[in-house]
Amino acid sequence: MKIYVKAKPGSKISKIEVTDAEHFEVWVKEPAIQGRANEAIIKSLAEHFKVSSYQVKIISGHYHKNKIIEII
Repeated sequence: MKIYVKAKPGSKISKIEVTDAEHFEVWVKEPAIQGRANEAIIKSLAEHFKVSSYQVKIISGHYHKNKIIEII
């Protein structure tokens, strides 16, 4: 399944907001430095979908706020 994520790094809280079945907004506390925010987004989405973090992969948008993520 592919989902579209708008990342909000460096926020005060960590949360996931579902816009519709394929679009999500993910707030994480970690800054967008050295991939820490991407790791936190993967971990948050894995918890949300109840899968292992190895099953969540960023397909595009590694360095952008808008990302396409695949969940296996």
